[in-house]
Amino acid sequence: MKITAPVEKNEMYDVKIIDLTYQGMGVAKINDFSIFIEDTLPGEEATIKVIKINKNFGFGKLVKLITKSKNRVESVDKDYTRTGIAPLQHLKYDAQLKFKQSQIQELFNKAKMNVEVLPTMGMENPSHYRNKAQIPVKKINGKLETGFYRKHSHDLVPIEDFYIQDPEIDKAIVVVRDILRKYHVAPYDEINHSGVIRNIMVRRGHYSHEMMIGLITRTKKLPMADMITSEISKALPEVKSIMQNINLTDGNALMGKKTICLYGNSHIEDQLLGLKFYISLTSFYQVNPTQTEKLYSLAVEKAQLDGNQNVIDAYCGIGTISLAMAKKAKKVYGVEIVKDAIEDAKINAQKNHINNAKFVTGKAEEQMEKWQSQGLKSDVIVVDPPRKGLASSFIESAVKVAPKRIVYVSCNPSTLVRDARRLAEYGYEINQPIQPVDQFPQTVHIESVTVFEKN
Repeated sequence: MKITAPVEKNEMYDVKIIDLTYQGMGVAKINDFSIFIEDTLPGEEATIKVIKINKNFGFGKLVKLITKSKNRVESVDKDYTRTGIAPLQHLKYDAQLKFKQSQIQELFNKAKMNVEVLPTMGMENPSHYRNKAQIPVKKINGKLETGFYRKHSHDLVPIEDFYIQDPEIDKAIVVVRDILRKYHVAPYDEINHSGVIRNIMVRRGHYSHEMMIGLITRTKKLPMADMITSEISKALPEVKSIMQNINLTDGNALMGKKTICLYGNSHIEDQLLGLKFYISLTSFYQVNPTQTEKLYSLAVEKAQLDGNQNVIDAYCGIGTISLAMAKKAKKVYGVEIVKDAIEDAKINAQKNHINNAKFVTGKAEEQMEKWQSQGLKSDVIVVDPPRKGLASSFIESAVKVAPKRIVYVSCNPSTLVRDARRLAEYGYEINQPIQPVDQFPQTVHIESVTVFEKN
């Protein structure tokens, strides 16, 4: 029997917003049929236009607010919403923090797991925090432009102030853009797979203020590279490194496999928790240094180290958590699939005169099996996995190592809950509250630290 939706496409309806989705969209119900509407908040009444209807839900567009939420921020830039740069910018910051706490709490409640989630640790200034930018380049009206893609499209919206990025990075992007225009460097055309420059990447050390410019090209050679790099280095005295990454593919992959140094060093340096870090163009390095120090300090504290424990850091990246743990551990073993990151981790250990950390390249789940078969005993395992969470094979190997506790740094509440259920099957329970940390203000992303202990 065909179910007919109680709404029609392109029709207007007055609705009440009752909830927010994990993507930050308002939820309204018409005869129990859910409609998701961008730029609306719980408690608001609005006139909406239905723009899409699926079998069990639809999407609407805000036409007019009838009543506004007390948590609404009025001074918003529509470009940040259209591009997805700051999808929560219309929600007051204290309400953003509550929203993130409740996201985690509700997922555990739905899983029927009795877990307490603490209030989210926020920022004093929840803007201009990102230390890294990856900005697409495109020809618009015959001119090279930088900006961000409109959501679900490849239409570039020209933007100069990105709101959540370090302002010095925003300035650097404009400088590089203007120099590329001056030398008539052709932007990449994805339809014809022609042109030269695909993306501009900028990294800036929060404490060191050292800056790296990355030019991602479709071609092996950057025309007039010497003149371009000379002008960039003169215009931006903080620049210590200009790198070219060559991406010959015609797909959506951001980076290619080959990177060459055009100017200065192949890395920049910065500090985190009093440790020095060597950061290359492709390194994974957390983008919000202020909050990362809170996040990693919390992970170290939750590990309860007194100098006698062996620690395994899966997904160790360039060794940020590993080296923070090494100060208080007997020995730290780090594993990471990206070979360059492991090379950086080894250099970072040397730079900080840390001799009790060992780093290996490999898949976390495969390396865990090796360590487990070699009889390595670990008191604590620290995991900071990508959004897909932990592989079931990793969990099986991890529990065989039988650590006293697993410290889980999560960037995705839904995979955290899934993994919590799996770990519970092996007797690893959450016996203390989960602590969310707001690494990405103005966005829907949530980081948290959870401790699992063997009961």
